[in-house]
Amino acid sequence: MEKNVYGSSFLTLDAKGRLVLPARYREFFEATCDGSLVVTRDPQFPSLVLYPGALWKEISSKFISLGGLNNKVRAMQWMILGNAHETEFSVSERMTLLIPQILRDHANLKPKKQVAFVGMGKKFEIWDLKNWEKIQKGEEVKKSNTLEDLPPHLEEIPF
Repeated sequence: MEKNVYGSSFLTLDAKGRLVLPARYREFFEATCDGSLVVTRDPQFPSLVLYPGALWKEISSKFISLGGLNNKVRAMQWMILGNAHETEFSVSERMTLLIPQILRDHANLKPKKQVAFVGMGKKFEIWDLKNWEKIQKGEEVKKSNTLEDLPPHLEEIPF
């Protein structure tokens, strides 16, 4: 049976940029992380995307196979692959994720502040709580135009 995750949790980023991941996702991580997690920039919103290792291998290989001659493809490769941070991960009593400063800056994540940790099926999104609340109310947040006029083969990648 394929594992999926849904719903949101509100977590506190510690002073060193770490999140303690909710224990309710332990079974999901055991089934999907394959020894690692990858966090990278969301290509559209000021948020981050957290991929289990197995899914990241699939997505990154699709991006790599596209080459880099098309400007839109190259921009997406820079955004997704160029900002990816892979970390070894084991499902232990305290499942902790360190988020690099450059990624925290992109998503406006501040130490000792709450973040929204959102299950999106096979991956998670990590949001500054204020931006997450705006999105939930239908309000605008800063968006990137990177996804406009994508080549069809890019639209098929589940990032």
